[in-house]
Amino acid sequence: MPEKERAPRNRTITLSDSEKELYKSRLAFATGKMSLKEIINKTFNNDLFEVIDLFPEKSVDLMIIDPPYNLDKNFGGYRFSKSDNDTYISYLRSWFPKVVRLLKSNGSLYICGDWRCTAAIYQVVSEYLIVRNRINWQREKGRGAKKNWKNCTEDIWFATVSDDYYFDVESVKMKRRVIAPYREDGKPKDWIETGEGNFRLTYPSNFWDDITVPYWSMPENTDHPTQKPEKLIAKLILASSPAGGLVFDPFLGSGTTSVVAKKLGRNYCGIEINTDYCCLAEKRLELAENDKRIQGYSDGVFWERNTLSYQKREDIKRSKKYSEELVLFKKSR
Repeated sequence: MPEKERAPRNRTITLSDSEKELYKSRLAFATGKMSLKEIINKTFNNDLFEVIDLFPEKSVDLMIIDPPYNLDKNFGGYRFSKSDNDTYISYLRSWFPKVVRLLKSNGSLYICGDWRCTAAIYQVVSEYLIVRNRINWQREKGRGAKKNWKNCTEDIWFATVSDDYYFDVESVKMKRRVIAPYREDGKPKDWIETGEGNFRLTYPSNFWDDITVPYWSMPENTDHPTQKPEKLIAKLILASSPAGGLVFDPFLGSGTTSVVAKKLGRNYCGIEINTDYCCLAEKRLELAENDKRIQGYSDGVFWERNTLSYQKREDIKRSKKYSEELVLFKKSR
């Protein structure tokens, strides 16, 4: 099947045949019981069901899980089939308790779901952990429906092993525009005045409407069908893992959890059965060596969607610089 043609401005991360061979050589494979040192900062190209028992207990500070939802979905040739609710619950129970044992006694977990499977996920998670909250995030895009409401939100359940857990709310503040600026004695009250508008730092709620799902013009985009935004994962990592802590993802996909962990100064580990997705993860990790930016996050705060003009300008500069370097490279050949 011929590779699809992409528009000149398309920034989707892809792999050439030579890159696939390069990144394959960097992948890890679990074959026996492993220590903490043996799993840190590794991408494991394995079937979760076959290797999860080989990973060390109580080694993970934060676990982020984006499992197959209860839908018919093709993940690069690995198909997941929709089932009835009881069968899906049995599927979750077949692996969830095995991954939970990796969490430290003060560890935290986030697990994603949509409206179809969120009740099943809550039921299983609450059997093993203390459920703290449910985050509802707006995907801002989705298919319309003539006989139903448009589906444009998803859930993330937040749970902990115990009452002793890490949570840094100061690291996940939101910078929002002030629509009706209130002044006291002529001075801004609880907001700041800038040349680009008036803004207020606010504490985050469990409804997130500032997330942009990756698409073709975003430098984090891949062809993975259910890729989560880096900004979304960044909030989870900053809030619930210490600097230098270990973040684990048992359904790694194209590597977003590992990439964001690396950008934010955490260690990472992930398991993914699809070799091409593993290679994409490794390429993204390599790119993160020189580019720590996360779209929508700057100066230690998360910005309301479509308000971070500074980062947009930096992206434009970077794009122009890349184009100029590419022209010079072609001339030199």
